[in-house]
Amino acid sequence: MSDSQLTLDDLCINTLRTLAMDAVQKANSGHPGAPMGLAPAAYALWTKHLTHNPKNSAWPDRDRFVLSGGHGSALLYSLLHLTGYGLTIEDLQNFRQWESKTPGHPEYGHTNGVEVTTGPLGQGIANAVGMAMAERHMAATYNTDEHTIVDHRTYVMCGDGDLMEGVALEAISMAGHLKLGKLICLYDDNEITIEGGTEIAFTEDVAARFEACGWNTIRVADGNNHEAIDAAITEAKGQDEKPTVILMRTTIAYGSPNKGGTSGAHGSPLGEEEILLTKTNLGWPYTEPFFVPEEAKEVFGTCITKGEAAEDEWQARFNAYAKAHPKRTNQWVDGVSGFLTFGWDKEIPTFTPEDGKIATRSASGKVLNSIAPNLPGLIGGSADLAPSNNTYMACSHEFQNGAFDGRNIRFGVREHAMGAVMNGMFAHGGVRPFGGTFLVFADYMRPAIRVASLMKMPIIYVFTHDSIAVGEDGPTHQPVEHVAALRAIPGLTVLRPGCASETADAWRLALKITDGPTAIILSRQGLPVSDRSQSEGSVPSGAYILKDTEGTPDAILMASGSEVHISVEAAEKLAEKGIKARVVSMPSWELFERNQQNYKDWVLLPEVKTRVAVEAGIAMGWEKYVGDKGTVISMEGYGASAPGGTLLEKFGFTSDNIVEKTLALIEKNNA
Repeated sequence: MSDSQLTLDDLCINTLRTLAMDAVQKANSGHPGAPMGLAPAAYALWTKHLTHNPKNSAWPDRDRFVLSGGHGSALLYSLLHLTGYGLTIEDLQNFRQWESKTPGHPEYGHTNGVEVTTGPLGQGIANAVGMAMAERHMAATYNTDEHTIVDHRTYVMCGDGDLMEGVALEAISMAGHLKLGKLICLYDDNEITIEGGTEIAFTEDVAARFEACGWNTIRVADGNNHEAIDAAITEAKGQDEKPTVILMRTTIAYGSPNKGGTSGAHGSPLGEEEILLTKTNLGWPYTEPFFVPEEAKEVFGTCITKGEAAEDEWQARFNAYAKAHPKRTNQWVDGVSGFLTFGWDKEIPTFTPEDGKIATRSASGKVLNSIAPNLPGLIGGSADLAPSNNTYMACSHEFQNGAFDGRNIRFGVREHAMGAVMNGMFAHGGVRPFGGTFLVFADYMRPAIRVASLMKMPIIYVFTHDSIAVGEDGPTHQPVEHVAALRAIPGLTVLRPGCASETADAWRLALKITDGPTAIILSRQGLPVSDRSQSEGSVPSGAYILKDTEGTPDAILMASGSEVHISVEAAEKLAEKGIKARVVSMPSWELFERNQQNYKDWVLLPEVKTRVAVEAGIAMGWEKYVGDKGTVISMEGYGASAPGGTLLEKFGFTSDNIVEKTLALIEKNNA
């Protein structure tokens, strides 16, 4: 390579550095250090290896890029501006400002070219694993010997902070086990964290960790050597049997005379004086902030022409594929578009009271297996709990290396990664992921659930063993606060069906929801199927009248999940005492709140003040529905180790206790 070419490369790399430090300085907020240290790697990847079309960021066969350390967003925004994704200089100047396209961390759906929201460290690398899994699944499902329409790579940049998070190690382990050869990780090994050098808390052999997990490792001693990084990426692309990590020894805030290589450059602007010194030190001849040399524009602009050519070539291949395989093509289009294939729900079973008691987790398994053959994009599994969660699809086989067309994913005991991997799978496109575990372990998934809600991704969570009725395993496995905690996440729809019939409705709803994730909360114990022949309203309304009375009721009993049927029993016992009690099943607060006020008032009559809510979890939130003259039969402590039926009795989840509490409340309110 000629000296002039090297000079041009350096000019382009320093363009990335100066744009990032100028953006952070103008905002007086942000992280300049990582973008400055990673600029050579970003330049090498984006201009020489990444197959992407800036004019069509949704092109299905593009390479995926994830900046796992999302605090370094100034680097990504600079790349998106320079390569033609529509971000303007004004957008860079508006970094971290109100309603800007350049928020502090990359946000999915907000900025063109951002593949996934990366805020919490470690989530991004797990998202990348999910993307690589989705690519392998789509390739194995749709490619033929004659036609290839899915063939791309997933690249992720991560740092020390990412790799210290447990979710990252879980995802790294998954990727190594699955031998995801099209996954390439560029590790920003700058030996700096917020508190100081990594030696204060992070002294392990990172390469050995990756190797132990089945990854290929490549070291680049000088992370400022873009040619060495270029060669390392080329080598990684030749390795299809293992995922690859490229360990680059970088310098945070490279070029800064006083802050380079220090923690002071991590999360604070360099300062105007230091920026001028840095630009001089880098040989940058321009004093104007946000300046982009014409030569750099031309180099980065080649991404557009190369990207358009790559997509045109793919489109020709896709057209030939569509002609040869019209049925497969229609299925592929349905998957990529998220369209629910016609007839997907035609075999969902109907449950009746004559079926006897059915645990809603069992009903869920039956419903899932009725849908799976008719919805090919549905893919998922469990955190080593498929027999308990009933999440295995009999119509398919396991998703494993050598069998990537399988739809049953063995996530292993990795709830943290499972949540983030599903986000990555959906972000990739073409699949509709679901994942299951015990409700008590929803806390392990909470960061990923929250990010899914932020991204409005329709992920489906199957949470079973939903209350103290878990029984003998004791309080460590008995969720108490978990349903309330999930309800607290904005954008998450929580569905706690009260019987098998409501469970079928829950799955129908979950798959139709496209603007956010859904948690389906299911019982371990058998529950009678509700007689809904006389009910008014339905599950999609979030709450409905399951059992009513003639005239205005004396009391309203409301419940979710496994407490619905005991509320019905209580209403029948109250009727024997001359008390008219309406029973309201409330499987979803979120859906109920979307109704017009007249519907809500019709279900929960404002004039009826005697209201009893029953749920085997904490009472928090129910006060909104019971009012100041109602009460909640709930758990305000932990459970215990004993048979589930015993626990329900001891903690007051019986029809007799509901009757007693209702009568006492009527007497109090009438006093």
